[in-house]
Amino acid sequence: MDSSSYSAKVGTLIQETRQARGMTQAQLAQALGTSQSAINRIEKGGQNISLDMLNRISEVLSSQIVTLNPSGTVNFRVEGGNKLSGRITAKTSKNAAVALLCASLLNRGKTTLRHVARIEEVNRILEVLNSVGVKTRWFGDNDLEIIPPAKLKLDNMDIEAARKTRSIIMFLGPLMHRHKEFNLPYAGGCSLGERTVEPHLSGLEPFGLTVDTVTGHYAATAKPVRPERAIVLSERGDTVTENVLMAAALNDGVTIIRNASPNYMVQDLCFYLEKLGVKIDGIGTTTLTVHGVRDINKDVEYAPAEDPIEVMSFIAAAIVTKSEITIERAPIEFLEIDLKFLENMGFEYELSDEYTALNGRTRLVDITTKQSTLHAPIDKIHAMPFPGLNIDNLPFFAVIAASAKGRTMIHDWVYENRAIYLTELSRLNANVQLIDPHRLYIHGPTKWKPAEVVTPPALRPAVVILLGMLAAPGVSTLRNVYSINRGYEELAERLNTLGAKITVIRDIAE
Repeated sequence: MDSSSYSAKVGTLIQETRQARGMTQAQLAQALGTSQSAINRIEKGGQNISLDMLNRISEVLSSQIVTLNPSGTVNFRVEGGNKLSGRITAKTSKNAAVALLCASLLNRGKTTLRHVARIEEVNRILEVLNSVGVKTRWFGDNDLEIIPPAKLKLDNMDIEAARKTRSIIMFLGPLMHRHKEFNLPYAGGCSLGERTVEPHLSGLEPFGLTVDTVTGHYAATAKPVRPERAIVLSERGDTVTENVLMAAALNDGVTIIRNASPNYMVQDLCFYLEKLGVKIDGIGTTTLTVHGVRDINKDVEYAPAEDPIEVMSFIAAAIVTKSEITIERAPIEFLEIDLKFLENMGFEYELSDEYTALNGRTRLVDITTKQSTLHAPIDKIHAMPFPGLNIDNLPFFAVIAASAKGRTMIHDWVYENRAIYLTELSRLNANVQLIDPHRLYIHGPTKWKPAEVVTPPALRPAVVILLGMLAAPGVSTLRNVYSINRGYEELAERLNTLGAKITVIRDIAE
């Protein structure tokens, strides 16, 4: 690649990223201590740019512009406007997988997990586990073997990998039983605004864990004790519940957890803990009674259930492309409310008879979508903790609402930034009005048009943009899809089996 072509491509990437962040050339120039004319020349490819300047621009825009390595940045080229058809099978839950990987630290024996999602989020946790001495091995059909060492080498922890996943916070519950003092880096993951860890800390404090917030990490001190009374969680969060469950598992006594999340990944964790010999009453409710044990040393196998969020992704893909597809192995218990919202908007579908997941507990069905004419709901669409509309599924209702006739309000009260990322649908010609950081008006139906978009740094909004591109006749480009690969395994390839036309391309490589 000649230098002028390289500069032009880098300049285009900088311009697209700057615009995606809502920043003017003048604002970027001021942040960098340079002139607007210099930024203009860089974006037009008329000025060579040093790696130092490229890194500074990346920091200001909170986005890695170019990765100088053999693989390059992964992008999707989408030829939209095609109908989908056929059958697709849901993969197992990403959120259950990361919880189970953290929970494997409770067990001194070997854990074998069946059909684990091979995604970036799982890879980051595995990198952390490997760095502290845990042996892991993939085999068979995405099966994963986990063997802990006699003593974890926490000083060797892969800090870079740990900072890329918010799931690292779930090391607190297991590690407090194995180490009197340890450090964990700040949790990362999606850029969804400030997400306090206070509920985790207050939920673990009754077990004797104290955590000081130090620059760049959490400094934990553990003096395990039995909680004197029931633990009431300050929020009904999934990872908070899981952290307290893991602390309770090795508490040699009875722990009552109130205001617990009964969501799908929490249930999978409970089923796994039961295999380890921990008795849990109230699974699927907001009150869990955990009969902990003093030590766990068992060779166990467990198969997490399928992912309801992935199922909703495919339902939304069918709706926006006006297609009939069948989604196999859908965990219906965690989709019933979401489907009821869609029914009220005019969505038509069929369900198969129920059958059981490999964990022997979760109810599954096959869902066949029908071509439907949707209308806006009478009331706003907002998520609630399970059994309400799933918080992770709420973004899909934005692209669905854009395909429905009328005005829909989406209220995303949980996260500070996620609603803002959904405004990127306007680049595909959707009529999206941001009321405040938590609320959107979406007017449909949309006459979708192709566009080039930098992937939002949040998993579900990123997939929502991809689904809009599937509906837009013409060629769209979605740049830097790492956010999607955090939570989905081979999503583009699997959508292509239904008739989508998504090409995986890589940007500038050296």
